Amino acid sequence: MVRKVIVYKEYFIDFYKAQDAKVQEKIGYVLDLVRFERQVPKKFLKYLENTDGIYEVRVITTFKNIRILCFFDQGNLVVLANCFVKKTQKTPRKEIKLAEKLKKQYLKDKKD
Repeated sequence: MVRKVIVYKEYFIDFYKAQDAKVQEKIGYVLDLVRFERQVPKKFLKYLENTDGIYEVRVITTFKNIRILCFFDQGNLVVLANCFVKKTQKTPRKEIKLAEKLKKQYLKDKKD
């Protein structure tokens, strides 16, 4: 099974470009898992409870815990919304709200 991974808006790209090469490599590795694994382990892709279909891609490096918030479109299309370095146990509500807003915009843009 192959999923297609796309980026919506500039949030992910801006974050990615600001990272060093090793972190970019790790992000690429985890996104390949999302892209190619039939059953992605929860360690790397987890549904966020009490959200409007938002998932978090988890990238764990030596110094940073990175989260890429995303959602699915038509099953095999993963849309990357926003990205941040996680500093607390809970995913910040502000980041989830942004991902939900981006999902609504994406679906609206798709219809137009």
